[in-house]
Amino acid sequence: MAQAPGPAAFNPVPLAYQTTGDGTSAPDWLNKGDNAWQLTASTLVGLQCVPGLMILYGSVVKKKWAINSAFMCLYAFAAVLICWVSWAFKMSFGEQLLPIWGKAGPALDQKFLLSQADLPSTGTDFFPPLTPLYPMSTLVYFQFVFAAITLILIAGSLLGRMNFLAWMLFVPLWLTCSYTVGAFTVWGGGFLFQWGVIDYAGGYVIHLSSGVAGYVAAYWVGPRLDKDRKNFPPNNVLLTLAGAGMLWLGWNGFNGGAPYAANVISSMAVLNTSICAATSLLVWTSIDVIVFKRPSVIGAVQGMITGLVVITPSAGLVQGWAAMVMGVFAGSIPWYSMMILGKKKLFNVVDDTLGVFHTHAVAGSMGGILAGFFAQPTLNNLFLSIPNERGIIYSGDAGGVHAHRAGMQLVKQISGAAFIIGWNILVTSLICQSIKLVVPLRMSDAELAVGDDAAHGEEAYALWGDGEVYDASLHSADGMKDYKT
Repeated sequence: MAQAPGPAAFNPVPLAYQTTGDGTSAPDWLNKGDNAWQLTASTLVGLQCVPGLMILYGSVVKKKWAINSAFMCLYAFAAVLICWVSWAFKMSFGEQLLPIWGKAGPALDQKFLLSQADLPSTGTDFFPPLTPLYPMSTLVYFQFVFAAITLILIAGSLLGRMNFLAWMLFVPLWLTCSYTVGAFTVWGGGFLFQWGVIDYAGGYVIHLSSGVAGYVAAYWVGPRLDKDRKNFPPNNVLLTLAGAGMLWLGWNGFNGGAPYAANVISSMAVLNTSICAATSLLVWTSIDVIVFKRPSVIGAVQGMITGLVVITPSAGLVQGWAAMVMGVFAGSIPWYSMMILGKKKLFNVVDDTLGVFHTHAVAGSMGGILAGFFAQPTLNNLFLSIPNERGIIYSGDAGGVHAHRAGMQLVKQISGAAFIIGWNILVTSLICQSIKLVVPLRMSDAELAVGDDAAHGEEAYALWGDGEVYDASLHSADGMKDYKT
């Protein structure tokens, strides 16, 4: 008589590691190390947004605007995600509709999200689309946090006066009409991608576009109250530093995740990012000491940010010494732009609350142009879709046969910046004028005089004498004994 089969042998490997969601075997293309790093990188960038920039914005503004400033970040993060998976991801990375736009469509279907990542859907004449070793769901989320931080950076130009209802409309409109164009054009297979414009991790797509859009939107929204423009001190410098620290370390996800794998380029990018940021911070602080006779904490934060922005277009494509040189530019040119030119009448016409134009538009465009000088050909070939691209300082390699290519790379970088600037000036203006037909872009002067309490009915800090009535029965030591929540 045949023996009855016994219980199945114990398998110590958890089910999630044995099968995919539909019960089939784990796909051969899945690399769990790459997937784990990409999800970690996504989370690091997300932490830059919430709570990183939420803390930085809420503490670097006057106390009366702490809640409003932080809430603009939180709202944008949530709104961008819903728009991203509903239609904007495929507009940025889907099949081409126009040379500057992909076809809109949802990224919510299980079959799509569990399939192998494919980037971009529109390939080049040189290489087929990249196929990272993880599912589309990982790629969709990674690109979402890039989109979300771009909107949050724009908010930095508008703090302290934009009508929150107008901001609620601005976020989905700008994401749909501007961000998707920049992302598709430079990264998603559009004409700048096909041409070989270098933007490693968002110097153009994120920082230049947010700096220009923020400045244009600030023009249309209008300025803060005069007394706020003249006196706008941070309400908590220590928390400002905490938010800045989260931004710095979160940038490892930005530049370390851009190669779409846990590879040698991601390691190079993480190191170069901190080299440039540290150099820029030291240069900015040194200039503050030379010019103003004392180091500024807020100035150091600005220098750190400009260093992070400048290295972003080429973090994995330059050598370490080049990252340091770029840090010198990052700590000096934007300093001059903000501290000297920013105080001139031309720039005073627009009330850019946190100087996002200087820290992101100036630094982002400069970083992209410097990539045209310092991008190293071997590193480019490990990352870019078009081989043998190189910066000008490498034009003499191989007896100078690539000199023309190196010169053209600089032309491409300048042209790419010009397109992003022009598109954002046009589209941001149209969006603001359209919103203005529905709701006011700016709060009333009466609301601006009050701040958070007028905008949201809430205040950031419960301090005596700041709108709260002292009640001895509740707030005294004796009264608290009998107080019950």
